[in-house]
Amino acid sequence: MKYCSTCGTLLELRIPEGDNRERSCCPSCGAIHYVNPKIVVGTIPTYEGKVLLCKRAIEPRHGFWTLPAGFMELRETTHEGAARETWEEAGAKIKLGPLFTMFDVIRADQVHMFFRAEMPSADFFAGEESLDVKLFAEDEIPWDDLAFKTVSKTLTLFFADRKAGRYTLHTGDVFDHVDWTESQFKA
Repeated sequence: MKYCSTCGTLLELRIPEGDNRERSCCPSCGAIHYVNPKIVVGTIPTYEGKVLLCKRAIEPRHGFWTLPAGFMELRETTHEGAARETWEEAGAKIKLGPLFTMFDVIRADQVHMFFRAEMPSADFFAGEESLDVKLFAEDEIPWDDLAFKTVSKTLTLFFADRKAGRYTLHTGDVFDHVDWTESQFKA
């Protein structure tokens, strides 16, 4: 941000009084413009043991498979956002379950949250942001063609928990230079 969205004055980078980080501050009206992480919400929609994935029709990662997810909108809850994104990208109605994974994606200034979800029927269609939408059994997942590390790790944890017969909340950080290991995640 270069100019104040309140009054249009050129912003200064400085540490505001009582703060400990450099912020974009307006020398004219005094507004402090905070830049915070964006929240990505999505689901792990299942039907008869299979997981619904979407093939991306947009960048980043056009043509790769992902769970239905996207940026949360203002004035909606994480639950509402996850259900909305599932409908928009996969045309699937769901019964939303509990939060399953939450990852801090440091390099992208994002937090990714995936909820478990059940589909009451196999009715779905590719939304505008999807080239294709398909149900996959665990052994059919296109692991090498998944769009994001958070999706790959969420699916890995989902199938491991399903095999163990219990689902828990998984959290962690995503760093490009680190391989995924269980030690990075707190159950």
